[in-house]
Amino acid sequence: MHDMGVRCIAMRITWLGHAAFLLESGGRRVLIDPFITGNPVSPVKAEDIECDIIVVTHGHADHLGDAIPIAKRTGATIFAIYEIAVYAQEHGAKAEGMNIGGTMEAEGVSISLVPAWHSSSYEGRYLGMPCGAVVKMKDERTVYHAGDTGYFSDMQYIATRYDPKILMLPIGGVYTMDARDAAEAVKLFNAEYVVPMHYRTFPVLAQSAQEFVSLVGDRAKVLVLNPGESIEV
Repeated sequence: MHDMGVRCIAMRITWLGHAAFLLESGGRRVLIDPFITGNPVSPVKAEDIECDIIVVTHGHADHLGDAIPIAKRTGATIFAIYEIAVYAQEHGAKAEGMNIGGTMEAEGVSISLVPAWHSSSYEGRYLGMPCGAVVKMKDERTVYHAGDTGYFSDMQYIATRYDPKILMLPIGGVYTMDARDAAEAVKLFNAEYVVPMHYRTFPVLAQSAQEFVSLVGDRAKVLVLNPGESIEV
């Protein structure tokens, strides 16, 4: 599906359970929403993770997770909405505050924050608007991590503006889109790959991606990963 004459560097995607991912490409490692400690399906410990950049979509404990201790240990910079960045800085981590529509670049990696319909707080403290994140790696592959969100039609603009070929969409229901709404979201994009997330972690969430795979059909290749499993695209 790729022109290997143009794209000779593979992106390695590792799902760490829930909404946590490690993206590796061109010598750069981007960690997204590192909920590791307390994650019942996490295949790793927070102290074993190495990364260069951390992206946090919103302040809930199952997304902010271990971002601050990992950043402090590795020297990675956290990129997040302004309020989360301030909170991280207060706790000794390097962080760059952004906002929806903004883009920053670090070490050849581009990070853009886009809307998400959800909420965001940590231990009673408001931590700004929830976001999705568009990450463009050095190999030019663009990933859209939707964060926690319900379906919304303005995803069409994200598709048009950034044209991500790899989608990471929540399918668990209750707190986010369910399989049916996530499959509707896929229709808005011209994506090659879709990775379902935010399911199986807790009993209240959907326990299988089977319905999602069936509903997406041949619109994109659904990559159903087990926690700790990696794939190169």
